[in-house]
Amino acid sequence: MTKGVLVAGNDSTLLSAVEVEVAKRVEYYALATIPKRFSGMGSGPYVTAMPSNAAVEKARIPIDWNPGSPVSARTLVLSAGNRLGKIDEAILVCSPPSISCAVADLKPLDIEVLTNDHIKSWLFLAKELTAGFKSKGQGTLFLVFPETGAAGGKNSTVADVLGSSAVASFRSLANWVLAAASDESYFAQGFTGGEAGDEAGFVSFIFKQLDDTRRRANGKLHKYGRTGFFK
Repeated sequence: MTKGVLVAGNDSTLLSAVEVEVAKRVEYYALATIPKRFSGMGSGPYVTAMPSNAAVEKARIPIDWNPGSPVSARTLVLSAGNRLGKIDEAILVCSPPSISCAVADLKPLDIEVLTNDHIKSWLFLAKELTAGFKSKGQGTLFLVFPETGAAGGKNSTVADVLGSSAVASFRSLANWVLAAASDESYFAQGFTGGEAGDEAGFVSFIFKQLDDTRRRANGKLHKYGRTGFFK
């Protein structure tokens, strides 16, 4: 029986690169995405950020997800489990869009989208996945996120407030999950780093660690850089 893999993340180049690698390893996998709903970005169905890939399109099983809803998170996990037969691994990919905006110019709608889609969503989903893995006594959770989410320097008055907040929240969640992993029945690892335009290199690094079972230290956070070194 093929391994049941759930991939969830922001509609992004990083998520698409993860999909390509997953499709090489399993016959099919479940995918749930957070759409681009910040003002001016539009919305709608998932559209891959990378060129069309026949293997990915054949292997992908789209799963509906309303990111800000705890009920939807529970339904997502149940639906993915039913479609796959089981969920052995879940790969969560936080890669929010970068939107430069002065704090004074933030729109109330975008603050709501940030809270619901990019913060609450991960808390709800991580809760459902870890509870399910703990109940079964097994399961693997991988958390992937960039090192930073800021646009502009530290002295800039215009920064990526929304993206940075989303990444900071996910980083805190990942640190908590990884710290608790040693006392849990499931396995968890984190991966951070990478720069815009180097998504393929970051993902190659991630799956190199996943394929090497000797590096599967529970609760470990791997850090990637262009040099290829990890900590």
